[in-house]
Amino acid sequence: MTAGAVGGLGQAPFDLSLLAVIGLAGLVVLVLRADTARRGFWLGLSGGAGYFAVSLHWIVEPFLVDPLRHGWMAPFALLFLAVGLALFWALPSALAVRLATAPGQRALLLTALLTAAEYARGTVLTGFPWAQPGHIWIDTSLLPLAAFVGPYGMTFYTVAAAALIAVGVLRASWWVLIVPGIHAGLVGLALTVSPAPDAAPDAPVLRLVQPNAAQHLKWQPDMIPVFFARAVDLTAEPTQLDGRPPAVVIWPETSLAALLNQSEDWRAVISQAAGPVPVILGAQRLEGVTGRNSLALLDETGEIAAIYDKHHLVPFGEYMPFGDLLSRLGVDGLAAALQTGYRPGPGPEALDLGGLGQAFAMICYEAIFPGYIRRIDRPDWMVHITNDAWFGQFSGPYQHLALARLRAAEQGLPLVRAANTGISAVIDARGRVLDSLPLGVAGALDVALPPALPPTLYARTGDWPVFLVILVALFAVAARRRVNRH
Repeated sequence: MTAGAVGGLGQAPFDLSLLAVIGLAGLVVLVLRADTARRGFWLGLSGGAGYFAVSLHWIVEPFLVDPLRHGWMAPFALLFLAVGLALFWALPSALAVRLATAPGQRALLLTALLTAAEYARGTVLTGFPWAQPGHIWIDTSLLPLAAFVGPYGMTFYTVAAAALIAVGVLRASWWVLIVPGIHAGLVGLALTVSPAPDAAPDAPVLRLVQPNAAQHLKWQPDMIPVFFARAVDLTAEPTQLDGRPPAVVIWPETSLAALLNQSEDWRAVISQAAGPVPVILGAQRLEGVTGRNSLALLDETGEIAAIYDKHHLVPFGEYMPFGDLLSRLGVDGLAAALQTGYRPGPGPEALDLGGLGQAFAMICYEAIFPGYIRRIDRPDWMVHITNDAWFGQFSGPYQHLALARLRAAEQGLPLVRAANTGISAVIDARGRVLDSLPLGVAGALDVALPPALPPTLYARTGDWPVFLVILVALFAVAARRRVNRH
């Protein structure tokens, strides 16, 4: 468990990537020395639990927003999440011990199976691809390589590096020295990737509004007008970039307190503050009796020009699995302010913003999934609205920002995010944060929209190259086993 916990220190805000590899290598050493599949299973489970407990300790924060009602669930949430996700590490560890005995073969098999298990973790039961081993490189010089191999390619490299170190330690051989050489080579390769170009002098200006509405106060009747007035005032602030007015104003997720269907007066105030500028904002709406977590585009008059409904909802947050049954018992998602809870929208979409091009829309949690953008025609940029107040002030918001950076680097597209309490930011097409508003402050940020790059290799191929590498590794181990039998 200790080795896995050290591995978790590679995630933001710690960003101790090299220490994380050493921790993961220690876990692999234990798996390579295991004498039974049962032992391998328990090593994978305990190591994974330590890793996820450290990486995802912010999961307790939503339960502390209303501690009298939900606080008692916080430790159980962390325990069940850490152990549940660790099962995705336990099975590959058991299979690696069961199917291979030589350290090199077992290490290769574990690398392939654990990478495949991480893909499954991002897919099964709606998926939760947060805090993957490959994410430890987001805040390093290796980030540009995501444009070629994507998140699972970076995870394969991370586990492979740990496995090579483990084999070298067990054999007391020069294998240990391979990893620094490979890593230096990859850093050199990443440095050859051209940086994203700067925004053009006539690039459109976007205004990000960060009202900083604390979650425990956000829906209190006496505070709703305070936060709304704050957002309106930030919208109406004078221009910040050489007198260039914003082409669009972007508010965070659920920043409109009124139901979108019943917000005519609210939208009129917003429109007056924005002037002849459209506004993108997050709001709840009812479609009949169905609740939606939505992104709305308001035109220059405050009328609703387009709506995107969040299609990937947060389990136990925005909806409850087996929700019809649990709703009868009065149990709804923590983040669903509507008594009906939320229902998912039809799927990924891009907003047509005229001269601003096509913007791929993401609401909160959707930014952690790398594949949705490939379901539509390639957009010009990405817009991400979120309410990270649920995640506290330490690790959760920083990890969420890191994943947004990864999405930009993977696709070669700029990403602009407006977050309620932060961190609002503009990210270029290589994943570099160009400007941001700090966590826990209110403010408005005018940013020039950076240009897009041509489609990256990952944007064109997705995860298929990594799947091929996994298959080759599995075939190599199988072939070696067959030779050994003869």
